[in-house]
Amino acid sequence: MDSIFLGIVAALTWQQLALLGGALALAFGFEFANGFHDSANAVASVIYTRTLKPTTAVVWSGMFTFLGTLIGGVGVAYAVVHLLPVEVLVQVNTGSGIAMVMALLVAAIIWNVGTWYFGIPASSSHTLIGSIVGVGMANSLMVHGHVLNGVNSSKLTQVALSLLISPVVGFFLSALLLLVGKWWNPDPRLHTPPAQNALPPSWIRSTLLVTCTGVSFAHGSNDGQKGMGLIMLILIGLLPAQFALNLEMEVPAVRREIQKLKSDLVAHAPTGRPHIILATYAGSDMGPERTVNLADKLIVDLTAIEKFRQIPEEKRWNLRQQLFAVSSGISRFIESHPNMERSERRRLLTVKARLRESVEYIPQWVILGVALCLGLGTMVGWRRVVTTVGEKIGNAHLTYSQGAAAEVVAMGAIGLADVAGLPVSTTHVLSSGVAGTMLANRSGLNRSMVKTIALAWILTIPVSMLLSGGLYWIFSRF
Repeated sequence: MDSIFLGIVAALTWQQLALLGGALALAFGFEFANGFHDSANAVASVIYTRTLKPTTAVVWSGMFTFLGTLIGGVGVAYAVVHLLPVEVLVQVNTGSGIAMVMALLVAAIIWNVGTWYFGIPASSSHTLIGSIVGVGMANSLMVHGHVLNGVNSSKLTQVALSLLISPVVGFFLSALLLLVGKWWNPDPRLHTPPAQNALPPSWIRSTLLVTCTGVSFAHGSNDGQKGMGLIMLILIGLLPAQFALNLEMEVPAVRREIQKLKSDLVAHAPTGRPHIILATYAGSDMGPERTVNLADKLIVDLTAIEKFRQIPEEKRWNLRQQLFAVSSGISRFIESHPNMERSERRRLLTVKARLRESVEYIPQWVILGVALCLGLGTMVGWRRVVTTVGEKIGNAHLTYSQGAAAEVVAMGAIGLADVAGLPVSTTHVLSSGVAGTMLANRSGLNRSMVKTIALAWILTIPVSMLLSGGLYWIFSRF
């Protein structure tokens, strides 16, 4: 655990420490539950094809889930953070902020554990996102009389499309990959359920072990980042002065990037009108002069400062908003110049990434804690959902080729989502992939189980929203 966090903890009152500790315990508990809820995504195929024994499979999966979480990055984490405008948490009073955090955590855990108990492969991602959106809307309704200010609508649209499209892609691509595999290698041993106690050929075991490893790593990366985003939402909401900025980041480099950025943007301006381009780039609705002053103000404010921890606490949140506005403005500037040379575009995107590092970061202790909880959770409680995926989605036992096709598609889809910085549901992609292979293999679908799974998928987000919103209303009464 880093020295900055230990210093923050030492400065808290016992009441603040108890609230922070309770919120973090619930958040890490959610990640542990996420692990055992989603373990089936990686291990169902290797267990039901007898590639690995169950205990070996879940330990192997847990290790690579742990590694995926450590290495995965922060793009998906901040997609989750930006679903709920952090200003909402910061601007509400302390009691309401605590109620929001506790409500979304308790709601997410209740639905996650409940669906796991009944062996339904519902999505932890949908649960978390629904809970976040629910408390945001409930707070907006209670404060403003409507729900429109409670969520970041543009980010919610991106995330919703990602969650909606990914299982459809999983279904059809898995079915297609299975059909291609049957054409390429029609050996019936690959495409029929394995005989009881029969072990697959060594090359098939190797293939399925690789896909299990890949799905475990991808699950750790994508779902681990969701947990990190949840914890950063808690930390920024409860302790904005301490977590609004990356306090260990070197400031001179940030200041130089802003200075270079001004020069680059002026170079693109029509003669005599550079401030108009700067107005576009900064995204200000206050007029060109106001926008130029923002960039100049940042340069002046960051002069003679080596690290962000030297910024007075009362100024850190304002500085975060200004840095975020500048980095967001770079995207708008690039969009307004579609004919920009690639080298210049790359240069601006590099500056944007550098500026985002100052406000979008994950402390190492958060990464390690989430990795441990998710990895350990993967090693326990696997049987309920694994049985559903391996036996109950279709009318026949999972075959070698079906397991491989579904996991290859899941691994690729989740990996691409990581690159795009979008959360997807490992559960939905893998389960829909298995269903697609069952249909393509003419194994038939278990209509009763498919209806149950589909109903859980449909209900997860609205139930999580209502549950978290209702809990927030109850908690805020105290």
